[in-house]
Amino acid sequence: MPYPDIRFCRLCGTPTQQRIPPMEDRLRAVCPACDYVDYINPANVVGTVPIWHGEPDGPRILLCLRNIEPRRGYWTLPAGFLEYGETAEAGAARETMEEAGARVEIEGLHAVYDVVHAGQVHLFYRARLLDLDLAPGPETIENRLVRIEEIPWGELAFRTVRAATRAWVDDYTAGEQVMHTASITPTG
Repeated sequence: MPYPDIRFCRLCGTPTQQRIPPMEDRLRAVCPACDYVDYINPANVVGTVPIWHGEPDGPRILLCLRNIEPRRGYWTLPAGFLEYGETAEAGAARETMEEAGARVEIEGLHAVYDVVHAGQVHLFYRARLLDLDLAPGPETIENRLVRIEEIPWGELAFRTVRAATRAWVDDYTAGEQVMHTASITPTG
């Protein structure tokens, strides 16, 4: 993702100039009229790895079939952009409700993925489904609870979703929960 070209000041509308502000180390969009410096920061994407533990043959992972681009028609974990004024945990629970109609209890941070080329940081939380009263929202075609051996690996929408799901499966298999981090780079 190219660095955003900020041409006008958000505060006063004056055309900005690219310059290195005092005590800084890189070019920024700076307003020559009011001295506002426009800092461009990554967007936070928050989501859950929602698990149903109510079956005798093992846990089920809740997946959502995307009804929007990018990657419409592919499976994903419920996730989306963090809103201003909410915690990352609250945002992850909200996204899970919006996309899957699922009520969850957040059980801790599971994974953090730097997606530098997209200007994003993805945070996934472990979450326990509180019930099976699921109702996909408008961004979701359908929800599906799958056993580990039923995960459609080749049909998962994003590399961060694959990484978070794989990490959860590995943790479950090992009988431990650890925090995962990685940088996701663009493919060739």
